[in-house]
Amino acid sequence: MAVKLRLQRHGKKGKPFYWIVAADARSKRDGKYLEKLGSYNPNVNPAIIELNIDGAVKWLQDGAQPTDTARAILSYKGVMLKNHLAGGVRKGALTEEEAEKKFQAWLDEKAGKVDAKKDGLAKEDAEARAKALEAEKAANEARIAALAPIVEEVTEEVSEEATAETTAEVAEDTATEEVKATNEEE
Repeated sequence: MAVKLRLQRHGKKGKPFYWIVAADARSKRDGKYLEKLGSYNPNVNPAIIELNIDGAVKWLQDGAQPTDTARAILSYKGVMLKNHLAGGVRKGALTEEEAEKKFQAWLDEKAGKVDAKKDGLAKEDAEARAKALEAEKAANEARIAALAPIVEEVTEEVSEEATAETTAEVAEDTATEEVKATNEEE
């Protein structure tokens, strides 16, 4: 039985989510599998990969062949390096401690690169938001400047009408007072 390390698709349309599995090469893409080794979520940047490294190395040493995409993911997480180092330990070129030290150094370097990418993406996002805010402020100022003459005209008309109404009210009040005064005299 030929075993493949491959991706098994899950998720919904347009939002894929994959399981990394060891499966018989003859089984369907989303069919039966022998062991689930991890998951891969390409919907975020950087992609989230959870993987049982030791389980994947065991399957590789037992002769499982990864597909191209699975090989890229395994290489990204260091499974291929760990398998290579395990081969060196079996041949006597390295000790177990040396191999583990090399693998841990590689993991630390890889984690630094991933953190740098996350920081770069966060910085780019913050800069993009700042630029969008500045552009929105400029557009609002331009809109306000374009509406300023119209607002001034309306304000002048309203103040002229208010003055006319106030004058009419004062004249009416004066006339009413005069009528009351004449009524009181009679």
